[in-house]
Amino acid sequence: MKVPALFADDPPVLSLPCQSRLDLISGGARSGKSRFAVATALKCGKNRLFVATAQAWDAEMQERIRLHQEERREDFQTLDAPFGLHQHLRLQPFFDVILIDCLTLWISNLMMQEKDDATIRQEIHLGLQTAMTKAPRVLLVSNEVGFGIVPDNAMARRFRDLNGRLQQDIAAVAHEVHLAAMGVILPMKKLVRLANEADHA
Repeated sequence: MKVPALFADDPPVLSLPCQSRLDLISGGARSGKSRFAVATALKCGKNRLFVATAQAWDAEMQERIRLHQEERREDFQTLDAPFGLHQHLRLQPFFDVILIDCLTLWISNLMMQEKDDATIRQEIHLGLQTAMTKAPRVLLVSNEVGFGIVPDNAMARRFRDLNGRLQQDIAAVAHEVHLAAMGVILPMKKLVRLANEADHA
């Protein structure tokens, strides 16, 4: 099944096999999004890959990583891939499900390498495309960073805008988009479909 380009001015870059499904799971900090993603992945077969994009820059981030590792226990194989996700995945076997956590750190890692927006977009396109050739179900966790005030510096504004635009355009091709808030998970596309059906009833 061919899907549109992630961005209107790009050629089509994602091609989803008929049996493939991509879910985007977003929300604020401590919203329950990662827990939901792990629980969903556990229902998708026994051969599971967790792709970690985080880098342990300091003790606080090390503790966050440790807590997430405890949450996953031994239920996943883990691939640490802060950069070059498509290259790492090409070396992997086939899985029942791939969980990528998270898009936001993935973007920030690429920004820290001083890559421009077009290159970052291309790398994320390639990473998602490759993931969908390696598993029939791909779960992508992200963070909603656009609900707060406008950041006071150019780099933070660039990060916010790039993250928001990527979330919008990945959501456009995802089978389902889940929004986590206060531990409650809302299936956004399903809710839109139900609203549209009610309007036409």
